[in-house]
Amino acid sequence: MTPSWILDILAAVMLLVAAVSAGRLLVSRPWAGSAGDADIDVAHLLMGIAMAGMLVASLSTLPNDVWDVIFAVLTGWFGWRVYRESRGEGARVLADGCHMPHLVHSAAMLYMFVAIGAPAAAGGGMGAMGGGGSAMQTLEAPVVAFIFALWLIGYVVLDLDRLTGPGHARGSYFAPPAVVPAHAALVGATAGSGAVGLAAASAAPAGSGGSVATAPAGATGPGQPAAGGDGTGAGSGVPADSARTILLGPKVAAGCRIAMGVTMAFMLIIMI
Repeated sequence: MTPSWILDILAAVMLLVAAVSAGRLLVSRPWAGSAGDADIDVAHLLMGIAMAGMLVASLSTLPNDVWDVIFAVLTGWFGWRVYRESRGEGARVLADGCHMPHLVHSAAMLYMFVAIGAPAAAGGGMGAMGGGGSAMQTLEAPVVAFIFALWLIGYVVLDLDRLTGPGHARGSYFAPPAVVPAHAALVGATAGSGAVGLAAASAAPAGSGGSVATAPAGATGPGQPAAGGDGTGAGSGVPADSARTILLGPKVAAGCRIAMGVTMAFMLIIMI
C-alpha cells in the first residue's frame, strides 16, 4: 500500500522538472541554432509529463500506446548518442558519458509503459491504484524492474557525488566553467575607464608585440551585462542574465536528473 499523498508529491516534483526543462528550452533557443543539449531537455520535459500522469490519474495526458512510441524513439536516439560517445571514450562512457543516464531513463520509461498490467493501463496508470485501499499495480518481468531501479539509483549516487565532491566536474557530463585568461580579465576591468593597466600589458601573451587591444568604454565580454556607472549593471540585464545562467547551469540539469532518477526508481520498486 502506498499513501496517495506520496504519489501527489512526486507528481508535483515531476511537473516542476517538466516546467524547468521547458524553461531551459525557451532560454537556450535551440531552434535558433544555439548550442546545447536540447534533446536532454526535451526528454526531461516528456518524462516529467508522463510520470506525473502515471502517478496521478487526473494528470494523465496521452494514451499509453503513444508514450510507447515516444520512449521507443527516445531510447533509440540516446542509444545512438551513447554509441557515438563510446567510439571515442570506450567503456568509460558507462559512467562518464553525457547521454548514458538518459538512455537508461528512456529505456526504463519504455519498460514501465510496456510491462504495466492491463488494468492499470486501461484505468489511467498507477496513480489510480495508489490509495483508497487499492493495491498498487505490478509490472511484468519484475527482475527487469529491479535491475533498472538499481541502475537508476547508481546514477543518482554518482550525480550526488559529483555535485558535492570537488574535482569531479569534468568532461561533458558536468561541463567545467569557462576560464577567463588573466590578461583578458584585467583588460576588461580597466576598459570602463578607458585605460589599460601596466599589469594587463605585461600579462599579454607572447607574440602579440606587447600590445593589448582596448575596448570602448562600457564594453563587456560575451554574455556579460553592460555595467553602469556604479558597476552593478544597467537596466534589468543583470537579473535576466543571472536567471538565464542559473537555469542553464549544469547543476540545474543534474538536479532534474536526480529528481527523475529517484522518482523512477521509487515507481519501479513499488510496482515489483
